[in-house]
Amino acid sequence: MTRVLVVEDDPQLVRALVINLQARRYAVDPAPDGTTALRIAAARQPDVVLLDLGLPDMDGTDVIRALRGWTRVPILVLSARRASDEKVAALDAGADDYITKPFSMDELLARLRAAVRRTDDVPLAPETTLVMTDGFTIDLLAKKATRAGHDVRLTPTEWHLLEILVTNPGRLITQKHLLAEVWGVSQSNKTNYLRVYMAQLRRKLEADPAHPRYLITEPGMGYRFEN
Repeated sequence: MTRVLVVEDDPQLVRALVINLQARRYAVDPAPDGTTALRIAAARQPDVVLLDLGLPDMDGTDVIRALRGWTRVPILVLSARRASDEKVAALDAGADDYITKPFSMDELLARLRAAVRRTDDVPLAPETTLVMTDGFTIDLLAKKATRAGHDVRLTPTEWHLLEILVTNPGRLITQKHLLAEVWGVSQSNKTNYLRVYMAQLRRKLEADPAHPRYLITEPGMGYRFEN
């Protein structure tokens, strides 16, 4: 049974989450504050964490950093904070996803299933060099992309961006992280670079670049590779 740690101080929302999750056969551990959450996480080893940022004893980003000190458990932020910089701060701290309140229970459950599914997948081992989709194949060792049986010519910058995304399937990678990794920390505010290069990658790899299936934009936050 998948165990979910719900870190939330709103009793009504906690009750709704517990009822809906238990009805779908999840085991649920509620925590009303960050201190309790960290204690339960260490004792119960949850499979996924649902985390509010506005906790009574500490900020949720501090809970994320504390968890990331010892676990890679998926962390889904549930927050009323809508500012892009706050979302990016949570993601940069180590959150896997960000859901803005109010949210639909169906959306939350879908994101939760996706997070659990990603942890069930076997991570890419060093000898595993192929990332295969219905639209294209990436050979990480040969640094080569093919689409419909034909080689796709990628620039070194395009390849670097693509490699970061496909080796973190389903994970939202922030603009700041991508810019720092590919262009250096000094260029971490040049978001126009990302828009240009992601558009080029979509033209080369996506069947419909205007409606991408694999290289997904999360406006104001970053990008993710969905397979």
